Amino acid sequence: MAEMGSKGVTAGKIASNVQKKLTRAQEKVLQKLGKADETKDEQFEQCVQNFNKQLTEGTRLQKDLRTYLASVKAMHEASKKLSECLQEVYEPEWPGRDEANKIAENNDLLWMDYHQKLVDQALLTMDTYLGQFPDIKSRIAKRGRKLVDYDSARHHYESLQTAKKKDEAKIAKAEEELIKAQKVFEEMNVDLQEELPSLWNSRVGFYVNTFQSIAGLEENFHKEMSKLNQNLNDVLVSLEKQHGSNTFTVKAQPSDNVPEKGNKSPSPPPDGSPAATPEIRVNHEPEPASGASPGATIPKSPSQPAEASEVVGGAQEPGETAASEAASSSLPAVVVETFSATVNGAVEGSSGAGRLDLPPGFMFKVQAQHDYTATDTDELQLKAGDVVLVIPFQNPEEQDEGWLMGVKESDWNDHKELEKCRGVFPENFTERVQ
Repeated sequence: MAEMGSKGVTAGKIASNVQKKLTRAQEKVLQKLGKADETKDEQFEQCVQNFNKQLTEGTRLQKDLRTYLASVKAMHEASKKLSECLQEVYEPEWPGRDEANKIAENNDLLWMDYHQKLVDQALLTMDTYLGQFPDIKSRIAKRGRKLVDYDSARHHYESLQTAKKKDEAKIAKAEEELIKAQKVFEEMNVDLQEELPSLWNSRVGFYVNTFQSIAGLEENFHKEMSKLNQNLNDVLVSLEKQHGSNTFTVKAQPSDNVPEKGNKSPSPPPDGSPAATPEIRVNHEPEPASGASPGATIPKSPSQPAEASEVVGGAQEPGETAASEAASSSLPAVVVETFSATVNGAVEGSSGAGRLDLPPGFMFKVQAQHDYTATDTDELQLKAGDVVLVIPFQNPEEQDEGWLMGVKESDWNDHKELEKCRGVFPENFTERVQ
């Protein structure tokens, strides 16, 4: 019996909630159609707009701060590897080895301390600041529902009063429901009217404290890092003095527009580049070389580029080279043009064949140079070495500076589902590879 009673209570609550939703929906429809007036509070609506703006700005600041922390961690790892490299190449008999090792240890500790203080004094404060928004947002939504209930009760009471045939019992009950709905609404409304302006004004102090903390921590970090770098420089100067005869001289490199002494010609471009592909010229009569008579025979230099058949089909046998040269000199131009079109078509066809299995809108590939831990559901989790296929944002206005949209190549090959696999990631953690 107790169980049945419990079920009955639950069913009653469900029915009551459903009835409330229907009543609210009906009231909103009447208000939109202009058949029922709506209680307006322009001051409160302005407070809600400020609240939404403040929440958006805070969420963006939190995301950018997490990106900054991830970059600090990546720089720490890169600095640590660089110090380890110096320790490995620093030979035991060289002076200052112990000092160099001590500097590397202090460098590592300084990075760790900087990262931890950023977390404690900036990120945790940021999380606390944003933690108050969900509750207030929920209360704003509830206040809106109670306002609709109040308007509905008011309209119901007014309609009973203006009816031709009045029912005093119904009017009394409607008046009681109106007073109750008004009381609930006004209690929530008064609390929010006090809290929202206070929360809006608190943003100034929060921004000041947050950015002062970051600026102060960064300033102290660079001061301490500068001392370590000066100490390392002193150690290396001492090493240079002991081995002064083995100084490494850095020679200036010639610019691209000025040739080296002796008019040395530049290195040939790699095979397959446009500059490395020889031009195919076919005439019925061979052109004489400069300074040579029309009937003179011009020997082929070993450094001359290969003929078209060598470029397309690969290397030829020595016996075939002379035959192909003779044949090419006697072929009509139309044959050569047809041959060139066929070659170009084949090359163009092959260049696009590998792109058929890529996601829609694919732009280029990047490879992760560092690990990146996703801090939101719309971000990609990256490991160093991961290849990402970059695609455009569906809405370009949603793209933040320094962020790209993409899908990991491994996920795309496994699932071919763009909606489930794509996400955003920081561009500075990757390097373009294609």
